[in-house]
Parts: sequence; C-alpha cells; structure tokens
Amino acid sequence: MLYQKILIKTHFITVSDKLEDIVSKYVMPVSRERDIVVLCEKIVSITQGRVVFKKDVKLGWWAKNLSKFAKKTPAGFSVGNPYKMQVAINLAGLPRILFASFMGGIGKLIRYPGLFYIVAGHGISRIDGFYGETFPQYSSMGILGCEKGDEVCENLKNRFGFSFVIADVNDLGRNILGMSYDIKDKEKFILEELKGNPATQSDQKTPIVILRE
Repeated sequence: MLYQKILIKTHFITVSDKLEDIVSKYVMPVSRERDIVVLCEKIVSITQGRVVFKKDVKLGWWAKNLSKFAKKTPAGFSVGNPYKMQVAINLAGLPRILFASFMGGIGKLIRYPGLFYIVAGHGISRIDGFYGETFPQYSSMGILGCEKGDEVCENLKNRFGFSFVIADVNDLGRNILGMSYDIKDKEKFILEELKGNPATQSDQKTPIVILRE
C-alpha cells in the first residue's frame, strides 16, 4: 500500500500555543478520512511547557568538563553542549551521570554507541535546544521529551477523529513516543514511512506530516 506524505506548514510553535488549536488550524482544513497525523515531538513538548531556559540553568564544573568528552554527531552536540549536560545532571543526578559517562567511555572502546544514554535514562537522549543556528529562540532554551504520548494521541483522536502519532525523527534514528490505540499495530510501517525525516520545526516549519493512502 502506498502512502502520500503531506507536510503541514505552521507558524513557529511556542509555549503559548495549544496543541488542539494547532491541529484545528492547520490539520483539519486539509485532512481526510483515514489520515494518520504525525506530530513532531518537539512541538508537543513545547506546548506542554517542557522547556528549560538557559537563564535558569546554573552551569556547574561537572557539566562544563563532562561535556567535553561527549561525541559530536550529525544531529548536533547532544550532551556535548554543556547546558544539555547540566540539564541531564539536574534530571538524573550527578552520581548516575558520572556512571553513565564511565559506561559511555567503555561503549566507545567496544564500539557500542549510545550506552551513556541507556545508563543515564530519564529521557536525556531526547533533550533538544540550546542551539540557535536555525532559530535564535532555541539558543536560549532547552526542550525536554514530551510526556504521556499515548494519552495525548488518544485524546486528539477522540476530539478530531483521526489517528495520531508523536515521533522523534533525526539523522540518528526514528522513535515513536506516542500513538492512538487504533494504530498500535502499525508502528513498524509508520517508522518506515518516516525515513528521511520529513517533519521539521526548522526553517521550513513543517512539524506535522499527514500519511495518506
């Protein structure tokens, strides 16, 4: 079965926006029966207020120095950004981050990438922001992972009648963070359709994708 990917352009989403209003304004005018609406995790997190501002992050010695050892990836500096590392420490605690850093070093030796994030947990791999190359707003704020993804999708389905997905797609991989219950058996298919990272809250401002037969 072939699916068309329809990119939905929006305004720049901020913490003052509501997800339901975004769907009403941008999705409903173009949606059709049996569409699957894929939301970029970043806009869900922002509308949930899952934002940390740089001015509120007290950068410590450990964050400054541990971040120097983090690997730069095609998707950015991850916890190689000292502010992201400080937020990671705030979320997981310094002892856990120190242990995760130690295990991450071992992972590099045995060529097992991502061990730091596995050990650190607390959604640290999903910290975004503190990077303003595309939008200057992102240089002053960090964005945490969204919460209760399945519940968000199910509530949107009940209100608007379409299937919803929350996805985090970047150069390193594709992850689904929430789905309405009617399409739980389509996760593999949806991940396949999201190859190439079609949704973005970058300068294109297309953080929503409709999958249509």
